[in-house]
Amino acid sequence: MSDQQAAPASTKDAAPAGNGGRHSAFGRWLYSALWVICRTLGISVFGIRTRFAEPLPKNGGLLVLSSHQSHLDPLLLGLACDRRLSSLARASLYKFKPFGYVITALDAVPIDREASTVAAMKAVIRRLEAGAAVVVFPEGTRTPTGRLTALKSGFALLAKRAKVPIVPVAIVGAWECWPRTRSFPRPGRVRLEFGKLLRPAEIAAMDERQILAECTARLEALDAEARRIRNHGT
Repeated sequence: MSDQQAAPASTKDAAPAGNGGRHSAFGRWLYSALWVICRTLGISVFGIRTRFAEPLPKNGGLLVLSSHQSHLDPLLLGLACDRRLSSLARASLYKFKPFGYVITALDAVPIDREASTVAAMKAVIRRLEAGAAVVVFPEGTRTPTGRLTALKSGFALLAKRAKVPIVPVAIVGAWECWPRTRSFPRPGRVRLEFGKLLRPAEIAAMDERQILAECTARLEALDAEARRIRNHGT
């Protein structure tokens, strides 16, 4: 499949329903406006390139399983996809009410890190069951080296309980743009490789250990392919 340059699209295409279709007028407007502005800047500053092994479902719950290179990752994923994505956000971010209102409008899923893991997982499952596409970073934190680190298995339970497909995606180049040691990002070249869907029937036939192994293998292959194309071309 040929590369797709991340280019501006219409605001109608930029904001399909991703939270069960329940968005305020302000939320729809804000998401659409930021999507177009940020995607235009993303092309010029980060040279974003994306490739999809197959089209993403336009509706219904979807678990977006991504490698985690930098603070830019949720933004990069949102710019690469034509449907709205929900990302996890620390509950403490909601203490400043205006900011909390904005990230709620942008479909953030509040997670209290001091609460139980079970409560956090239930919040994500509810969002998936409502028809949202939710981003999960299975490494748990940003990579310290730019390389893919070991995946944690919690996402497997999310997919099994919510009965939603998983799409693995490797991000390469974001670490060079904004490593953990830098306070601010710098220009660079970023590539996102989206793999084939792991569908609910396949997920149901596997246990959590098998899902972890399968998704690890897929992410490693996508990461290697993204690096090859980014460094040497097709």
